[in-house]
Amino acid sequence: MGATDLKMLKLLLLLSLTEICAAQNDITVSVYTVTSKSMTVRWSRYSGASSYKITATPKNSPGSSFFAQFSGNSVMGSVNFLSPNTLYTMQVQAMDNALNVLSSAETEEITAPEVPAVPEQAYSKQSNSITVEFTEVSGATGYILRAESVSGDFFSETAVNGSPGTVLQLQPYTEYSLSVMSVNTGGRSQPSYPFQARTVVVGPVLSTSSPANDTIVVNWSPVEHAIRYSLSIIQQGSDTRREWNTTETTVTFDGLEPGTIYCIKITAWDSEGRPGDDVTACQITRPPRPDNVHVEGRPGRNPDLTVYWDESQGADVYTVWSSSGQNCTSEGDRISCIIAPVVCGQNHSVIVTAENRAGPSSPSDSADYITRPCPPERIWVEEHKAGSCMVRWSEERLVDYYVAFIKRDDGAEEHCNTTDTTCHFHCICGYTYLTTVFPYNQAGSSTQGQVRNYTTIPCCPEDVSIQLVSTETLEITWSPVRGAELYETTAAETNDVIHCNDTAPVCALSDLRCNTVYSVVVTPCSELRGCNRTCKSNAHETAPCAPEILNVTQISSSTVRVLFNSPNTPNTNYTITAVGRTDTHTCHTQSSSCELTQVPCGTTYEVMAVASTAVGRSLPSYNMPLETGPCCPTSLNVEQVTQAMSNVTWSAGRGARSYITGLTSTRGHAKCHTLDTHCVMGCITCGTNYSVNLEAISSTGHKSQCSYHGFSSSPCCPTSVKLYRMANNSLRVYWRSSGPPQTQNHIVDMYGTASNYTCVPAAGSNSCDVQDVMCGDVYIVVVAPVGQDGGKISFCPRRMYSVSCSGNSVGVVIYRGKRSVD
Repeated sequence: MGATDLKMLKLLLLLSLTEICAAQNDITVSVYTVTSKSMTVRWSRYSGASSYKITATPKNSPGSSFFAQFSGNSVMGSVNFLSPNTLYTMQVQAMDNALNVLSSAETEEITAPEVPAVPEQAYSKQSNSITVEFTEVSGATGYILRAESVSGDFFSETAVNGSPGTVLQLQPYTEYSLSVMSVNTGGRSQPSYPFQARTVVVGPVLSTSSPANDTIVVNWSPVEHAIRYSLSIIQQGSDTRREWNTTETTVTFDGLEPGTIYCIKITAWDSEGRPGDDVTACQITRPPRPDNVHVEGRPGRNPDLTVYWDESQGADVYTVWSSSGQNCTSEGDRISCIIAPVVCGQNHSVIVTAENRAGPSSPSDSADYITRPCPPERIWVEEHKAGSCMVRWSEERLVDYYVAFIKRDDGAEEHCNTTDTTCHFHCICGYTYLTTVFPYNQAGSSTQGQVRNYTTIPCCPEDVSIQLVSTETLEITWSPVRGAELYETTAAETNDVIHCNDTAPVCALSDLRCNTVYSVVVTPCSELRGCNRTCKSNAHETAPCAPEILNVTQISSSTVRVLFNSPNTPNTNYTITAVGRTDTHTCHTQSSSCELTQVPCGTTYEVMAVASTAVGRSLPSYNMPLETGPCCPTSLNVEQVTQAMSNVTWSAGRGARSYITGLTSTRGHAKCHTLDTHCVMGCITCGTNYSVNLEAISSTGHKSQCSYHGFSSSPCCPTSVKLYRMANNSLRVYWRSSGPPQTQNHIVDMYGTASNYTCVPAAGSNSCDVQDVMCGDVYIVVVAPVGQDGGKISFCPRRMYSVSCSGNSVGVVIYRGKRSVD
């Protein structure tokens, strides 16, 4: 029983049950189904009807009417032999036994188009579809393609607009029975005579790989019902194809270009010679191995190795493998890679592989490299005897030879090449030696290691000069010596030692005892090596002590006897002088009395006694008799000799025998008592305003107080002078002002062996930047304040710095110590 018959039976049973329960109504009719030559209608049951008559009459075209008659129990019936694609009026009449019409009803419907002819052609180009070509019929608005598997497990109907039409969702290599039905608004025609067709085989599932850079291997699982396979391969960007036929399930393509994309198309063929689905897969070959691998080291604070190679076609990633276990990668078109950090003193090798989606290339040839040697862990200097020094260092591995550099702080430099770990050099007192050692091998030199400073002891002055500048003051001068930053000067006697410390090569020792022999020693000192206590002493005697006049007695009208004590050693010469306003009288003796002759009467004199030896003269004794007060000097000048010492000079005051000169300020005072018209005064504070006073004393003790314009000591030399490295080959000189005023102007001078620099900072500044400094030199740095006259102070201390090079730029700045001379 077909599907249509089963449907009609179910409808008849339903209508029969409905009619039994329904009330009596007029008959109704509707079209149940149509075909090309028949039409089936259904109607409602009419009570009392013994039969039903169905009449089909063409409506818009000439033709005969057709009828059929059914029993009174029928509710559905068909009229056959109709014309295809024709509009019919369908009338149903309920009739009694006498053939009288009890009730009637009618409806209109068009028959289906003609049944299509047997399909002209059916073919399969895809494993899941069959395309059917057929002759279209008149009046059809569409078609239905029916497909049934021969095994009966598949049935489908596909609506199409016309020929050709394709049936989808089929199974590969399966036999199907195909028929065509035409369709219009009335319904569908009966199926055409069936036509047998089979789908083609499915395409293989490909698996591709590139085991080598010139090979691609293609694998696939066997395709059911396939008897052979055809493959073609084409290089991307090329028009040339290579084709293969095989019955196997694997093919190896060799002789290919490394790092190149190839597309492979495969088709399975069945026993009927029909090709199945096309399957295409693209595969890139592995890249060629990198060539020309070489290694370059880069020195610096953090040395590393750069590995270079030639580009490999088709590579996405490069990997560098080092025997040290340090690896690095590079992506894209970068053909270098950095291995860092690099340990010094190592011997290793590297290989490079290129990689893409297909896998890695074979390794490149290995490139051996040796890292730069390590700098010595220890460097030290030994001086077994004066002037003979030896720099020594610890031994390092993978070293061909060592180069030791010995640089003196005045810029002189020497070096030695050796395979040993020692190097001798001549060292001189008063210098600082900078020693460093660079091991060398095939990779180059090590990075800079320790810089060992070794400072020899300061040299002893050879030209010490001692002058008696007053009865109680010795002025000691000498030429500056190398290595000395400070001089300690002592004058020693049995129970008394006088000290003077200064950076200048001059010292005044005052408040000494008269008529005493002192042992004077100038000791040079440095911060690094301390003081040289081996310098020889120089003996010098102070001036004799001043005699004291005990009595002045006129023994005649023109003679005066002067009695005095003689506190000095025998053979001391004493000179007694009576000085008047217009004349002077003198007598000499080695005893304790002396007579002045031819002394005019009526004149006031100053009578004094002076002791003298080969060393010098003593201060005069006090005068005795009455005399007029002395005159103040008409002029007085204060000249600063060093930062802490000034020389005061003045014009002679008539009637004055001695002078007490004083410099007074809120920060202290200095005083000098002398017979001369000049005095060297120590303990002067820099940058201080002093009031200047002078006391003129007559021979009888009469005194005159004299005042003068104030005196301003020179600005203080700055302290804590430092030199710092800045950017762009510049150095910054920094200092701390050690005294007022804070807006003091300064001048910075840098003296090198090759070039000098001067920098003038803004007033009150404590730093100054020196531009475009030449590195690799030793510089003497002096920061001096500018005096009131606009000139710079000349006695400020000097500091020495070594400025090394880092490439072409300023490198490490090393302080070498203070220097009082160049």
